[in-house]
Amino acid sequence: MPLPTPGTAWPPKPFDTAFRTMTEWDAWYVGDPAGLQATYSNSVDRPRTRPSQYRGGLVGAVSRFFWGRPIHAGQARTRLHVPVPADLATTSADLLFSEPPRIVLPGDAQDASRKPAQDRLEKIMNTPENHAGLLEAAELAAALGGTYLRIVWDTEGPPMPFLTAVHADGAIPTWKWGRLASVVFWTIVHRDGQQVWRHVESHEPGRILHGLYLGTSDNLGRLIPLTEHTATEWAANLVDADGAIITGVTGMTAGYVPNVRPSRRWRTEPELSPLGRSDFEGLEGLFDALDETYSSWMRDVRLAKARLLVDQNTLTPLGEGQGAVFDTDQELFTSIPGVMGSMKDGNIAQAEQFDIRTAEHRDTAVELIKAILRGAGYSPQTFGDDAMVVSTTATEVKARERLSERTRDKKARYWASTLGPLSRTMLDIDALVFGGKGAGVDIPEVRFPPKAQEDTLELAQTVVALRNAEAASIETRVRMVHPEWDGGTVNDEVERIQAETRLADPATLRPGVDDGGDERAVTDFGTLVRSGATQDSAARVTGLTGLEFTGERPVTTRPAEAGE
Repeated sequence: MPLPTPGTAWPPKPFDTAFRTMTEWDAWYVGDPAGLQATYSNSVDRPRTRPSQYRGGLVGAVSRFFWGRPIHAGQARTRLHVPVPADLATTSADLLFSEPPRIVLPGDAQDASRKPAQDRLEKIMNTPENHAGLLEAAELAAALGGTYLRIVWDTEGPPMPFLTAVHADGAIPTWKWGRLASVVFWTIVHRDGQQVWRHVESHEPGRILHGLYLGTSDNLGRLIPLTEHTATEWAANLVDADGAIITGVTGMTAGYVPNVRPSRRWRTEPELSPLGRSDFEGLEGLFDALDETYSSWMRDVRLAKARLLVDQNTLTPLGEGQGAVFDTDQELFTSIPGVMGSMKDGNIAQAEQFDIRTAEHRDTAVELIKAILRGAGYSPQTFGDDAMVVSTTATEVKARERLSERTRDKKARYWASTLGPLSRTMLDIDALVFGGKGAGVDIPEVRFPPKAQEDTLELAQTVVALRNAEAASIETRVRMVHPEWDGGTVNDEVERIQAETRLADPATLRPGVDDGGDERAVTDFGTLVRSGATQDSAARVTGLTGLEFTGERPVTTRPAEAGE
């Protein structure tokens, strides 16, 4: 995609429609009451009634939202927002990247020619900056329906390329067979009244184009030299006559990760359907109802404050123009005979205090939250909001968590399909710019941990069961326990385990010599094995640790005598 044509309406159609929807999702994500009020009423200071409130269809429905209702003149702004949308986005990112994935080159781990490239890949990807960037990108994807990942490098900074996140409402993509073919990013670098300076960069395979445009809020305007603004003058000496920086690699230096597909709202729009859907899509009405419920609950709290309605004659004047007060500690009041009023009847003060409908509000809020979580694909247990957890077994709790795990696994596939090609491009750029090893033609594999947060005891029991069943190698078991380790660290650990367990076959074990002197333990071990127990279980019961078995069942543990 070349740089946009000067004078183009910005954002161009049909992306203006998508960005308006993203603005609505962003208002829920940010959670600012003033922003929500402005989003659904177009202004925080609207008249008391609006014709749109009486219309049918989408316009009328949105205007009748709790946040779209006008606030009457003189009424305090007491509406509350419950930050459930932001919690959804944060939880989605935590489930995906609280434990960072491993990115490995395909092939034999013992291949000497593969090791330098794999080591370099892990050095590039396994940095705190990249891990934090992935968390940021995943949170944005959950809120806006997707996110872009951009490869950048700086010869004056760290000697390696790295990833940055670009918001979905800051890019114009082009697609080919549903995959990103090129993308235009833009950043507003300066505003001066009606004038807007935009830095535009277009990523396509093999090159990145840069341009600076001077326009208005809704028009891109004219193309001006990059040297006209300090935010873009760094690129002036790097671009060629076409405004492009040649990357020297075949891959594109940007990728797109949809949150979830298909997009229900833009399913029939070819240019918008690949964008994916937000975790908020279809839940806006529930968000609004939840905020109305909590606002009503807090209104009950305010109205339930104890108040006294007192007779005017019991007030103590404070002076002309300063009002009067009622002394709640005063014990004696003088009634006025023949005067109409409450004092004549003996009613000096009347107490008023309304009930707080706690149970009704709480039950409504809980049901709304459950509906929101179910619609977004998460279990209440993930948020710690299900009171039934305390009365269920661990197995039942784990079963209820499966909805969140399924959602995580589904999203992880989209991330893996984008991170793999981007990792290869990063290695290729690293080879050209920083003298790295390059990736070759293979696309790295992205391996997410089986679960976002494994329980240590549960994981240890699984590993023991796999070992006893002879269903997993030492390397596989080490990777299960430490999914964050790189290949070299895993190999070193495997070698240490093998060294610690390299002992004689129990069939030729010498009592008192190979067993450290515990002849009784060796005898019991042999008895258990001959009675049908597995070698591993027999060794565990008798306390013999660090044994390596050949797979043959021992006939006796007695040392072989000469001539036998």
